[in-house]
Amino acid sequence: MAPLKYTFLLLAFALQNIFWCVIAAPAPAESLDTHLLEKRGPRCTTLRLRKEWRDLTIAERQDYIRAVKCLMTTPSTSTRRGVKSRFDEFQACHIDLTDEVHQVGHFLVWHRQFLTLYAKAMREECGYLGPATYWDWSRDADSTARIRDSPVFDTVNGFGGDGTAGSNPGQPPGFPGAPGAGGCVTTGPFNTTRLSLGPGTAVGDHCLTRSISDQMKTSLTSANVRTISSQTTFELFRTMLENGGRGVTGMGIHGGGHMAVGGEMVNPYSSPGDPLFYLHHGNLDRIWWRWQAANLTSRLNAISGPTSPRPPSTQVTLDFLMPFTSIMQPLAVREVMDIETEPGCFQYAT
Repeated sequence: MAPLKYTFLLLAFALQNIFWCVIAAPAPAESLDTHLLEKRGPRCTTLRLRKEWRDLTIAERQDYIRAVKCLMTTPSTSTRRGVKSRFDEFQACHIDLTDEVHQVGHFLVWHRQFLTLYAKAMREECGYLGPATYWDWSRDADSTARIRDSPVFDTVNGFGGDGTAGSNPGQPPGFPGAPGAGGCVTTGPFNTTRLSLGPGTAVGDHCLTRSISDQMKTSLTSANVRTISSQTTFELFRTMLENGGRGVTGMGIHGGGHMAVGGEMVNPYSSPGDPLFYLHHGNLDRIWWRWQAANLTSRLNAISGPTSPRPPSTQVTLDFLMPFTSIMQPLAVREVMDIETEPGCFQYAT
């Protein structure tokens, strides 16, 4: 039986639209630094560019995949049970902090730093010199093609395709309403990948699973992105991005991206076991940055929401320290708000 906290999170995710229909409380005040220019952090000597997957050259895609596989074979010094590689260490960090970094005000900012640390490990430990990348699933959702035909699922220059039905009957389900737990991925560069963490909080050897769903196309449209991006307060923006509701169709862009891939990706704890996790959340971060950049004066340091999904909780502030287990020391929210200053030092191509 799933832990109570796991069940709660799954139900909260599945019932997101009901939540928005019945909750209409005023949003809490947002924390906003004045004197914007004086408050921006240490300037970067170079801004690294992040590009959409299909905008990378074939050589860059191949080298990115090589670097991911390098992280999967680079030993970790972590003593956390089940962690063998640096890739595992990032997945373990997310597993251990899932209940603290979802349905909270720092959901977006925590994941921004998580992605920055992952990109740094790829560069410094595995020699990846190309751009960090993201998957703009709206380009697929708005087209007539199937989700599974997206270049990210290419078996030669992508992350491989769907799971093979029936190949992993022991895989438990993820989010309620998900298309299925899926089978083992048997094509592409991760067809022999074995994960030692997950599903969920479990520790045990298993294959990478997927269950790609075209039903999620309605959740990932550019229309949904526009609806979310049109919100004028961070509180509405962050809750609609994470949970949908209020004119956002389907499961919304956060849940829809996880469920479009299926398998390991629908598990709220162990989803970073699929390398596509980082591309999905990279796109969510891009959407947040574009929202910030539309009005830097009022939005660059706008933050609100609870510090915990469970009471008692306080309101998050720019000084709130976010934990990152073994991958780095706790870091204040304010240090991550601006991608063009340390420790981010990057920009999005589009």
